[in-house]
Amino acid sequence: MSVENESPVTRSEAVTEGVRVQVRARYSPDHSDPSRGHWFFLYTIRISNEGGEAVQLTDRHWYIVDGSGKTEEVQGPGVVGEQPGLEPGASFEYTSGCPLTTPFGSMTGSYRMQRGDGTTFEAEIGLFELSQPVAIH
Repeated sequence: MSVENESPVTRSEAVTEGVRVQVRARYSPDHSDPSRGHWFFLYTIRISNEGGEAVQLTDRHWYIVDGSGKTEEVQGPGVVGEQPGLEPGASFEYTSGCPLTTPFGSMTGSYRMQRGDGTTFEAEIGLFELSQPVAIH
């Protein structure tokens, strides 16, 4: 029998035009320092192409909301320095992090996906919670 020492995981899942975005997020005590007002969260995202044509992730667009309601908007090319192409049936997974100045918050957003013919669409990233395990809100 094993004992789980990791922080609880929060999740979200959304499907847009055949692109499934699954998120698992957790508090990272090793990267946090609550005594200095610094909380850090890790999130792992799996993007799966369940559609019938190849797509490429070109841009990301995040809304990060902290516990005081302050919203930060983050936009940029690709994810973790990549703009992965996904053939039908393929997936791409990466882990990144988010610092907050409060012990809880949330993230949501979208990925701009481009089809082979050059047209684009926004693949939804469902809202997921960021919460230090002992935080009450």
